[in-house]
Amino acid sequence: MLLRLTYLAVTNTFALLRLLTMSDRDKGIEILALRHQLLVLQRQVGQPRFTDTDRAVLVGLFHHLPMDKLRHLLLLVRPDTIVRWHRNLLKRRHAATCAPKRRGRPPTVRSIRVLVLRLAHENSSWGYRRIHGELAALGIKVAASTVWEILREHGIPPAPERQSTTWADFLRSQADALLACDLFETRTLTGARLYVFAVIEHTTRRVRILGATAHPGAQWIVQLGRNLVMDLQDARSQARFLIRDRDSKFTQAFDAVLADAGLEVVTSGVRMPRMNSIMERWIQTCRRELLDRAGGSPAALARPAPSSGSSKDVPGFVSVRDLRLPHADCRTPGGCIRAERDGGIRDVR
Repeated sequence: MLLRLTYLAVTNTFALLRLLTMSDRDKGIEILALRHQLLVLQRQVGQPRFTDTDRAVLVGLFHHLPMDKLRHLLLLVRPDTIVRWHRNLLKRRHAATCAPKRRGRPPTVRSIRVLVLRLAHENSSWGYRRIHGELAALGIKVAASTVWEILREHGIPPAPERQSTTWADFLRSQADALLACDLFETRTLTGARLYVFAVIEHTTRRVRILGATAHPGAQWIVQLGRNLVMDLQDARSQARFLIRDRDSKFTQAFDAVLADAGLEVVTSGVRMPRMNSIMERWIQTCRRELLDRAGGSPAALARPAPSSGSSKDVPGFVSVRDLRLPHADCRTPGGCIRAERDGGIRDVR
């Protein structure tokens, strides 16, 4: 727009210089010719459209003329329109010169923002109003809404939510001392139903397949508990809690065997599989990638994993998965093979 306005100003200047050399008679004839051409255009063209540059040029030419003379001129627009264009031009110029360089309130000083975040992290029970009061006591003038905005921008929840501990947070903080076990059902190629007993360590995701049988009785579960205790003692495990569901196959004798070894049994809630989510996630992976595709015999499910691995049993499934991972050459003591990290399997005997 500025370039076009400059071009029109130069063009009109040269036109004015040309008019200085013309006589009054020539000027009158040219004015009459232009008025006649304008009448012809008005008959043929409906509503002409003016750009901002055209408006600026017309305002610059006619703003010195009084209104009564403008009303006698033959124009494409009404004289009131030209006056309105002139007012809008002055209004925009005034608004551009008076506009502030930076809109809104100035940003909060970085040191104050760091102090607000520090107070929120070190004092989980303090809300934004308490933090605002502490800042006022230190002589720092900042609005309470500003403190709230700083906390919201950094994803810090209100004080009541910061004080609460979720079940997932508890499991992560106590992972070194947690074990989880569960029985899951599978079917062989012959259609026989088997129950597999597995235990997983929360901190290392190490999975122990303790046994598989078609008739899981109380004595069988108790014997697997003894085998688990001996295995943990050999591995010098620091586990103190075992999470299990409320299956009737887990009797008081099973809990007593673990209690004698210093393991406290924690039962999950009724119909709350998420309380034992890590074990359930491993079972889901095992079902989807192995048990839903092939079956195995009870002996194959119960025997230790071979070094090469076979996809027809659970330990072999872990070994085969292990060979496809980038860290397949990492072996752990005791013949344990490290396997899936996030999917629920870490290593298995």
